[in-house]
Amino acid sequence: MTKNVLAAVLALAAGHAALAADPAETVSRGEDRESVAVTIYNDDLALIRETRKVPLNAGINRIALRDVSARIMPQTATLVARGDAVLQLLEQNFDYDLLSGEALLAKNVGKRVTTIRTNPANGEETREEATVLANNDGVVLQYADRIETGLPANVRLAYGDVPANLRDRPTLTVDLQSGQAGEQTVDLAYLTGGFSWQADYVASLASDEKTVNLAGWVTLDNQSGTSYDNATLQLVAGDVGRVQPEFDSMMLRAAAPAAALEKSAPMAEESLFEYHLYTLNRPTTLKNNQKKQVSLLSAANVPVNKEYRLQGAEYWYYNGLSGDSPELGDKRKVDVLVEFKNEEASQLGIALPKGIVRVYKNDSDNRTQFIGEDRIDHTAKNDTVRLKLGSAFDVNGIWKMVDAKRTDNGKLGKLINGEQFEATYSIELSNAKKEAVTVKVVEPIPGDWSIEEETFKHEKVGANLAQWQVPVPADGKVELKYKVRIKL
Repeated sequence: MTKNVLAAVLALAAGHAALAADPAETVSRGEDRESVAVTIYNDDLALIRETRKVPLNAGINRIALRDVSARIMPQTATLVARGDAVLQLLEQNFDYDLLSGEALLAKNVGKRVTTIRTNPANGEETREEATVLANNDGVVLQYADRIETGLPANVRLAYGDVPANLRDRPTLTVDLQSGQAGEQTVDLAYLTGGFSWQADYVASLASDEKTVNLAGWVTLDNQSGTSYDNATLQLVAGDVGRVQPEFDSMMLRAAAPAAALEKSAPMAEESLFEYHLYTLNRPTTLKNNQKKQVSLLSAANVPVNKEYRLQGAEYWYYNGLSGDSPELGDKRKVDVLVEFKNEEASQLGIALPKGIVRVYKNDSDNRTQFIGEDRIDHTAKNDTVRLKLGSAFDVNGIWKMVDAKRTDNGKLGKLINGEQFEATYSIELSNAKKEAVTVKVVEPIPGDWSIEEETFKHEKVGANLAQWQVPVPADGKVELKYKVRIKL
């Protein structure tokens, strides 16, 4: 055996011997943090990065890092010393068995406790020792002359001490070896559950319905069991790949440093791999069991387009008319949509996280009214945001199959696979508003098709989509009529 190998074996043996001696515990509390950063992902996941100063002895140390998340994934935790200091991690334990009356009782099964009985008449207390036999669906106590179950209202238990494996808050205990004594600055990082965030948007539509004021908010929810004071907050938008149920601790190295922030921006946005990272331009406190909202963006007078859309369904071409009064046709609702472009010219132009957009408009007395909401997906720069807000009250359509015949013998009937038909359809659009509107009619037509006749010019926008832009006068009606040849 060489001298180097022998030295390594002796050092390892010395380390194990020191651990067996159970080194004294040094406690590092949450208030000892010099800095903390929280990066929150979409799916109940966050990355916590802390900087703490801890006093170390030369040799083996046991450090109790209190106030870590109760939802920590201990297998992802890393502890690294700054500067030239070298720390060798030997063992770590996450103590999540928290101190409570029930936990304290459970840890004392088989041990002696003191019962304190209060006389309700005069308030005098009498003490008696007992052994806790069990704590299954109620406590079982053995006294010198009897066994009792349960605790009367005037009896409480007293314990001699708190078991070492019970903590008053979540604690990560680390056994490590330090080459030198003194205070060391260490970086702790780990992944945890218990965090979530979502984006919400408030849009105020102008009275002329040509522009919108848009405000974006981020709602943060901390259910991690721990508070984080004056934290640097970052959010990651995107579908981050995760392995279930194990997590790769190398993800701890993926967090990019915060970019330089503009003071005018509530949150700075940058690309991070194939995702987008948002950084709050000031520290914030994330308290446990708290929902917090922070501003994401603000834009005024964003140009919008309003669209009336009547959307058909392919199965109507197979089934023909339906409903209680087929001779009247099928009444269709006309959807109302607004859209705007996510571009810098509109004071936007950053990646918009997925979320719900709620739209408001003032009435004639300048009172704000809610007019609809829609959910958007992650939206890249220069993409278009389209919001379906509901159905128009004063604009409607009636769809009717006027005629259908097979091209070989003229026999009427429903469409059958492999046959060729000519069919004529009528879509009557009515507008009870005081101003004219244009309705976009979108019809999904099955099979191979061609329009033979039509009252308005169509546009083929897809293999199975015909689209018309139909102007409808104020307080008026217009009929879109078209004949189509279909081969299924």
